[in-house]
Amino acid sequence: MGKITSEDPVTEKVLAALQDFLGDVPSTREKEVKDPLKRSRKIAVKASAKAATVSGTLALPPGPLGMLTVIPDIMTVWKIQAQMVADIAGTFGKQTYLSREQMLYCLFQHTASRVMRDIVVRAGGRMLVHRVTLRAMENVLVEKVGVTVTQRMLGKSVTRWFGPLAALGIAGYAYYDTAKVAQVAVEFFESDIVMSEEDNMIFRH
Repeated sequence: MGKITSEDPVTEKVLAALQDFLGDVPSTREKEVKDPLKRSRKIAVKASAKAATVSGTLALPPGPLGMLTVIPDIMTVWKIQAQMVADIAGTFGKQTYLSREQMLYCLFQHTASRVMRDIVVRAGGRMLVHRVTLRAMENVLVEKVGVTVTQRMLGKSVTRWFGPLAALGIAGYAYYDTAKVAQVAVEFFESDIVMSEEDNMIFRH
């Protein structure tokens, strides 16, 4: 597979979808509880199973028809994961900290860690969150995350040519990916969160 750039047609579709996705951070459906880790695990298992069901079902159509479901698949999984992150934040009583920056970190830290560390810096038991403007996020961050996610998506789409058997593997990956997002979210929200008043230098364009 050749190098994928932000001008790639598939990448452009993912970037457009990401821009829409970033515009609406979901509200939590959970209240703060005494044992947020236990509640978070239940939320994670339920969300992972839902993501696996959706992703596996959309992977069933074989050949070219299956290729058409790739972007709807990944966008639906992102939405499931975003609601899960919001609900985990609620269990820790930290829904007020949930913004675009934190959501992006939780969703993509495990797949685009080099980009995400420019938003959130771990310092001991604290998470230092840099603020970024919407324009900077769209012009810089979304492009980098979009290319990373597109590479993963294109690799995943190859298996769609193998029909029902591949659907099981795709469902399994969606479950694993959602569980990883939950792990990042728990580690983030159980820490002390500090909002930096300074933008990170990478976003000053």
